[in-house]
Amino acid sequence: MRRPKLGQHFLIDRDVVQRQVAYAQLRGDETVLEIGPGKGVLTHALAPHVKKLVCIEKDPEMVDELTDHGLPPNVRLILGDALKEELPGFDKVVSNLPYHISSDITFRLLERDFEMGVLMFQREFAQRMVARPGTDHYGRLSVNAHVKASIELLETVPPSAFHPRPRVASSLVRLTPRPAPPFDMEEPELFEEVVRAAFQHRRKTLRNALLDQWPAFTKSWDLLHDAVPKLPHMEARAGTLTPKEFNEVAEALAAAVA
Repeated sequence: MRRPKLGQHFLIDRDVVQRQVAYAQLRGDETVLEIGPGKGVLTHALAPHVKKLVCIEKDPEMVDELTDHGLPPNVRLILGDALKEELPGFDKVVSNLPYHISSDITFRLLERDFEMGVLMFQREFAQRMVARPGTDHYGRLSVNAHVKASIELLETVPPSAFHPRPRVASSLVRLTPRPAPPFDMEEPELFEEVVRAAFQHRRKTLRNALLDQWPAFTKSWDLLHDAVPKLPHMEARAGTLTPKEFNEVAEALAAAVA
């Protein structure tokens, strides 16, 4: 059943569910987080393999249904919004995420310290997460995801695995947070602003993109205008730059406008 107000499509293919559990490489001693358990198909598959399973569900009707049908004793069910609720401590996260919050919830999770996530995304979103420079799917999401995690596409899941069927295919993704960016990063906030500006104007050279967004970098357009000739990669466009090259721009920009 779908709850249109929340945009839910429930995974019903139990073979996919079992593979998702297997991908999580559970040892039995972990606390696992599940966001959006829905009807509990994944919940009941996970529970025998974990020490504790914490589920956060936004829909009160789903919470009532899960409670009425009974949950294993090691499952804690929280009624709340995973984007707003204080997240408990967890070792792994295994979830079929509501697609409309994929980006927000993923980066919220990546602010936490955990071992691994096995997450279901819309296939196009997953492709954007792992895209490389020069490819059609490469964008701001690709850059920021690469900085924060190692990401592996595990399998494509067809619409027939869900009820009701979504209009698009889905992907299971294994996500392993990085303890630190894969390169030295001295200006993380400026890095994010550079990436944002570049992809907001992805058809322009980086020089023009930065100048168009100059208030994000300095109080003086003239100061930035004078600085950009000294910065690296200014004639490149966003879709061709690696995350490391964006970082080189951010660090050179920080020094130039200090």
